[in-house]
Amino acid sequence: MSEGIRRRPDLSRGSRALVLAAGATMTALWTPLDAVAQWPSDDAEPAEFAMAMNAKILCSGIWVQGRDPELHAAADLRRFDHFSWGEDFTYEVDEERQRVIFSSPGQPDRIAQYNGDQGCAILPRGADEVYFTPSDVGRDWPLANWERWPTGDRLSDGALPPEVDAEALDAALDFAIGNHEHGQNTRAVVVVYKGRIIGERYAPGIPRDMPHLSWSQGKSITAALVGVLAEQGELVVEDPAPVAEWSDPDDPRSAITILDLLRMSSGLDFNNHGLGNPQSLTTENHHFRIYFDGIDVFRHATSFPLEAEPGARWEYLNSDPLTLGKIVRETVEARGDDYHAFPWTGLFDRIGIKNAVLETDAWGNFILTGYDYMSARDWARFGLLHLDDGMWEGERVLPEGWVDLVSSPAPAHPTDGYGGLFWLNAGGAYDRMPPDAYWPAGFMGQNTVIIPSRDMVIVRLGPSPGSFAPYLNKVVGDILDAVSEGG
Repeated sequence: MSEGIRRRPDLSRGSRALVLAAGATMTALWTPLDAVAQWPSDDAEPAEFAMAMNAKILCSGIWVQGRDPELHAAADLRRFDHFSWGEDFTYEVDEERQRVIFSSPGQPDRIAQYNGDQGCAILPRGADEVYFTPSDVGRDWPLANWERWPTGDRLSDGALPPEVDAEALDAALDFAIGNHEHGQNTRAVVVVYKGRIIGERYAPGIPRDMPHLSWSQGKSITAALVGVLAEQGELVVEDPAPVAEWSDPDDPRSAITILDLLRMSSGLDFNNHGLGNPQSLTTENHHFRIYFDGIDVFRHATSFPLEAEPGARWEYLNSDPLTLGKIVRETVEARGDDYHAFPWTGLFDRIGIKNAVLETDAWGNFILTGYDYMSARDWARFGLLHLDDGMWEGERVLPEGWVDLVSSPAPAHPTDGYGGLFWLNAGGAYDRMPPDAYWPAGFMGQNTVIIPSRDMVIVRLGPSPGSFAPYLNKVVGDILDAVSEGG
């Protein structure tokens, strides 16, 4: 056992009900009632926030992905400077209560807890439980796995289409997964052409169905959930965002529309200091605090004032998709449905997604700006849904015209590089991709590239160490070159 890990003996969960009963009181004390803050960790040092973030990602590695904790800590956390793993950090794996506890001299312990189908959540400083009752969601898929792709996993055994150069495709995929050559730490690649998987690769030790930390690819899932509710007649994207905190006509935020939020154009005064700089792990990094502290992420997102006219400024801010997440939750719960099950009943079950885990904060709010896990094939299904204009095997899942909306440039984006929670190549940022390519994109190189003009979806997952854009440009370009146009 390594010096950095201590395993806590099995502990009884007999106190769980008592703690949950006290949860409402703790929430009332710790949930901000006005403006921006008043969280118990507002005075935290960066080391405390680093422990909380590492605890969450390690917790998910163990119980969401099924990885060995020491391997996951070494391969996915310690090696990357932006996670700020301190030399004096130690952690305990409480296997009975399914939680990870990080410690460091002079700092409060920080805990991440596994909550079944809702994955792992960072607990607020000093808390011993989450403040919601986890739900069992999803479907029992073993028999469905024998269905044909794409809803099932049984692939065609026929020859590849004649326009596919099998040797060139193999070479492109070998390069994509060949981490010893270019250091991108790629763990999964899937290529879908004309609805069929024509190639896939997985790194050694990575099962095909492993859900991968997909980071901000989850923003595009939020867009799709808004689309499902629009198809069901629950939301109209041109309407003002139905956020109670903004509803006063004298509040300038009342002018923000759902479409502004989809386009990252709310105008909210919400800081994004990125990672890897002195302000990264501080309370002033509003964008990233949701990843390294135990706060109510929806209350956090909607509590900031307006800084720019809605629709006039594009800025990449987690406030906007998180506010959409709040709207989704309140819309689903207002009609009496299970919010945690809605991504499955409304979307995933309908298109065969089998391995998704969408994680929440301690209040049960999905953090679909980054803490979402899906397998490569499941991301390919998500891409196929959009490639087919929101249709799945003859059934409309997303509204007619929805895909055009999310794949069209946001008016305020300076280079036509962003749409409705999807990135775009409309401005030609990637010279080996067609201009109609668009994609969910996540931190450290998570991508699902959708290319309508080539009838193709290309998924790449794995924690990249950086310098990723040239690699992606080459991989996608080489794959496209292996398939003759007009085939």
